[in-house]
Amino acid sequence: MHDYKSEVDTRLVLPKMSKVVMLNDDYTTQDFVVSVLKDVFDKNTSEATNIMLEIHNNGRGICGIYTYDIAQTKANIAIQKSRQAGFPLRIIVEEE
Repeated sequence: MHDYKSEVDTRLVLPKMSKVVMLNDDYTTQDFVVSVLKDVFDKNTSEATNIMLEIHNNGRGICGIYTYDIAQTKANIAIQKSRQAGFPLRIIVEEE
């Protein structure tokens, strides 16, 4: 019999993370933005209100940080909800 030793690389490679960023516009209501942040991004009322104010005051706000696939899915769901409600809400996904 042969006595072979082998080493296996067991390091995990963590997926890259992505930010979901909501952009300000002059048409989407603040109440709708808070609603989307709560429904799609699982924020409580206080968190959603703070993010909405950041978007309103700074032109953009981070909705959350997720793996790319989840970030893209959440962004698409939020955009679809906004179109159904008649709002031009813009959301982008950026690498972390």
